Amino acid sequence: MTLEILTSDALAPLRHGFFTRRGGASSGVYAGLNCGGGSGDQSDSVRLNRARVAAALGVAPDWLVTAHQVHSARVVHVNGPWDDPANRPRADGLVTGTPGLALGVLTADCQPVLLADAAAGVIGAAHAGWRGALDGVLEATVEAMIDLGARRGHIRAVIGPCISQRAYEVGPELLDAFLANGPENARFFINGAGDRYHLDLPGFGLHRLRMAGISHAEWTRHCTYSDPRGFFSYRRSVHAGEADYGRLMSAIRL
Repeated sequence: MTLEILTSDALAPLRHGFFTRRGGASSGVYAGLNCGGGSGDQSDSVRLNRARVAAALGVAPDWLVTAHQVHSARVVHVNGPWDDPANRPRADGLVTGTPGLALGVLTADCQPVLLADAAAGVIGAAHAGWRGALDGVLEATVEAMIDLGARRGHIRAVIGPCISQRAYEVGPELLDAFLANGPENARFFINGAGDRYHLDLPGFGLHRLRMAGISHAEWTRHCTYSDPRGFFSYRRSVHAGEADYGRLMSAIRL
């Protein structure tokens, strides 16, 4: 089955893609293009899926680089493939100015964010769940790109498929955490049932990117929770009582 790849004109002419779950070699709850080595999927299937993503981007499999994601604001400068892929840096942002290198992030409801200053030849990729976004992973990724020669006013960013506000019910403790960061963050919450709220995660991500002063930020407007045929979703898997879930790959290359 052919891979399905979502792209954005905002990142042109750089090769990139927000890969859906369609296509791929995995089966069961991982059916399709599961690229998560941390899942319980068969390792051979995950390797084949990642190789297919790399081929779609025109790079060798080891030149598709991902980090050990930990919901942090840590960003790593990448110059080439990891010396030891089994001991990848613990980080949630990657930046590079190395031609031919692809940077990827894995998600299953969190925001995958691809960034580029095509003229400067600098790209970035960030994994931004609520904690990472609140702690500043998006701003840190922008600053790391600037360190490599990108110009703030030329950086463009696209948030890929992630959980939408309608599907993202949270408790009052999350609202408190956001308000502690700034009372203006109340606008990203709406009331739900009882003491529940609904968080607009991509809206918050767009806000943080725009406040960072970059030239353009957009969301593809795809909800991972609401489209089981197209996307893996951690929250949907929990609600369905499934034992595990697949991970989506989003990547960009120079």
